[in-house]
Amino acid sequence: MLYPGTRIAGEKTYIAQGALIGKEGPVTVENCYVGPMVQLNGGYFNGSTFLGKVICGSGSHVRQGTILEEKVSIAHAVGLKQTILFPFVTLGSLINFCDCLMSGGTSRKNHSEVGSSYIHFNFTPNQDKATPSLIGDVARGVMLNQVPIFLGGQGGLVGPCRIAYGTVLAAGTICRNDQLTEDNLVFGEKPHSGKIPYVHGVYHGLKRVLKNNFIYIGNLFALQQWYAQVRGQFIGADMPLALFEGLKETLRSAIEERILQLKRLNHNLSATQAVDGLRFELPERWEKIESVMLSVSTYEGVSEHRDKFMKIIERQLSFQGKSYLQVIQSLDIKDTAVGTRWLQDIVSRLVNEVTECLPSMNHRPAEQR
Repeated sequence: MLYPGTRIAGEKTYIAQGALIGKEGPVTVENCYVGPMVQLNGGYFNGSTFLGKVICGSGSHVRQGTILEEKVSIAHAVGLKQTILFPFVTLGSLINFCDCLMSGGTSRKNHSEVGSSYIHFNFTPNQDKATPSLIGDVARGVMLNQVPIFLGGQGGLVGPCRIAYGTVLAAGTICRNDQLTEDNLVFGEKPHSGKIPYVHGVYHGLKRVLKNNFIYIGNLFALQQWYAQVRGQFIGADMPLALFEGLKETLRSAIEERILQLKRLNHNLSATQAVDGLRFELPERWEKIESVMLSVSTYEGVSEHRDKFMKIIERQLSFQGKSYLQVIQSLDIKDTAVGTRWLQDIVSRLVNEVTECLPSMNHRPAEQR
């Protein structure tokens, strides 16, 4: 259903049966893949993919590299770019939430949520955007059985951060650090004011920034394999082939963006200052790091775990049919553990191989959550 004021453009645009476009106000859709029963109620949508029963409110501004999976809901005046939201994730109103991936929750009644007037801070004083935040993860998040994450309204998250399942960031909190312990309530710091000298071009915490970027890219590689090997089994009315191809293409563009932003950070380092040896190591070894990322991007994971999990999916398909959500949610904890091991291996391989290229990085296997 195309309501008055709808503009559709772009040779790649695909709109599936049952979609509602422009119910609340004018809509522009350009080079997007719109799944069955999706509602794009008002705003601008470009270069993004929306799976079944996604709802986007008036004033949405959703741009390149964004994937909203089944039953995601965003209210009015939400800005997204290079954002991936797993099924059921819900965003309130007046939100800027670019350059992050969020998972967690089991249903529309038990979902990860971002409160109204929330910001993901994704641009640094040194003018780089190597700032992606991982809220949840891929390896466990795709199993749709994790405790939700709640980011309270009128707050913010300074990327790049990692947030564990079960975390609650209290309303008004600006979170600047990784929260890797599950099931914690995090309060903001007491108000304070003051000033300290600021030197342009100095990169503090570079090791953490790089580590979080590599972990984020590793998660995108794991999601790429999940789409290709698991979601590819669900081609049908809920996932038409054109929508599936668009989903994979959008994820590829998201991966390219993250590597591009890391490359820009590397370029900045060659002309600026840092507080450790990584200032010199990263530019000197960037070609090797790119080679590692290219290699891992096609890595399918440990075959033993992958093959065992795919047999589990095939078995559930024979019983449950081609309902993606129903099949995944029918898996028991032993089944999901197999799939998580498979996907986590992909993440760990990237992090460990890249770390080997940079002696100043911690050589211990990076903690994954």
